[in-house]
Amino acid sequence: MTPREVLALCREKDVAAVDLRCADLFGSWRQYTLPVAQLTEDLFEDGLGIDGSTVPGWQPVERSDLVLIPQSETARIDPLAAVPTLLLLGALHDPVTAEPYPRDPRQIARKAANHLRHTGIADVAQFGVELEYFVFGTARFASASQEAFYHLEAPRPEVLAGRSPGDRGGLGETPQAAAPAGDLPRATLHALLEAGVEVQTQHWRPNSGGQAALALVPQPLVAMADVVQVAKHCLRNVARQHGHAATFMPQPLASGPGSGMHVSLSLWREEEPLLAGAGYGGLSDIGQYALGGILRHAPALLAFACPTTNSYKRLVPGRDAPVYLVHGQGNRSAACRVPLDSASPKARRIEFRCPDPLSNPYLLFAAITMAAIDGIQTKLSPGAAVESDLHRAAADASRDWPRAPATLDEALAALASDQDFLLRDDVFTPEVIQTWIEHKRQAEIQAIRLRPHPFEFELYFDA
Repeated sequence: MTPREVLALCREKDVAAVDLRCADLFGSWRQYTLPVAQLTEDLFEDGLGIDGSTVPGWQPVERSDLVLIPQSETARIDPLAAVPTLLLLGALHDPVTAEPYPRDPRQIARKAANHLRHTGIADVAQFGVELEYFVFGTARFASASQEAFYHLEAPRPEVLAGRSPGDRGGLGETPQAAAPAGDLPRATLHALLEAGVEVQTQHWRPNSGGQAALALVPQPLVAMADVVQVAKHCLRNVARQHGHAATFMPQPLASGPGSGMHVSLSLWREEEPLLAGAGYGGLSDIGQYALGGILRHAPALLAFACPTTNSYKRLVPGRDAPVYLVHGQGNRSAACRVPLDSASPKARRIEFRCPDPLSNPYLLFAAITMAAIDGIQTKLSPGAAVESDLHRAAADASRDWPRAPATLDEALAALASDQDFLLRDDVFTPEVIQTWIEHKRQAEIQAIRLRPHPFEFELYFDA
């Protein structure tokens, strides 16, 4: 869509407001709302001046100016806005040099896609996503100097579909008969489609207390990262409109399942799938090497794939999440699965199952692409395949499979010592990686380390 076509869409849909958005370094959307009269063809050229000092990880106050340039191809009508609103994503630029801003996650993703083309390995990296999340009927929480708590309640049964009478809700509720049309799942799907999100499937997990999974149609790297951001916007706001709360926390409940964001990668050259071949799992040599690169760099990748302290409450042996950095065809207990759900070469892909939905998709997809490129260029072997159930084997101390980092701090240490593959062609910069590590350690790990945990009161208050 060209800028002129975007303006025509605004007139056709009687748009009143424009939400110009971009993701910060840590994946949160930053929003700048304009009256539609301010959206001109010049704005698509000159951009909007913004204050980069108010966003963590961006600019110091003495060099705060940035320019956010709308990207016309991202235009879509926001189906959840109270007034007709155009949603536009932007690219950050330096106002002095006009160069892309190196700490803009979308620019990093674009550089990774360009680097792949420059290597001659492939034209396109396609990404598919299965995003898991929870919807709660009530979610209350607070953290202060003299108080810390959270309280979650299962979703009201009448808003969920696809449950049979008698199925347990997971938090002590028994859902009734399936809800009629217009319920939360159907409203969610409708909003996603209206926002231009291409959906493969959506389903609610039985006996999970409100967990759902959304599978998205694969798209090129940058486009898929855009779609993940839009999808999360829709999921969160549809739940809110139904009086519920959606969360992408990897492990919101002390027991029960966690939420992952399984990411699949395929590589293409001139519309031919490069990962398909006659090797293990139907992979080509390129596919094996790409898999080897992802597994080799997996500890560092987890700094982006599982970027919160809560992430590592999901990645625990014995839970339904991968903790062993191995691969296997059809093996959902391994960190990397080679899906066998189709005999078509075009369906051949590598699925990385460690990531969770709090990851910044731009940085995650860029990092996975760079790891795959490194594996292909250096011909890294993925090692021996594992086809046994690793969840059942988790308690066997004699196993010698490589383990995922057990904490965010361990993942950040892995990133600090293994970042050269990310720095090629200036896709990531040392400053971006250092900012990421310092912010995570100070604003999250250290902040949590200093606070007493509610469960510590149960253990120690009367000791």
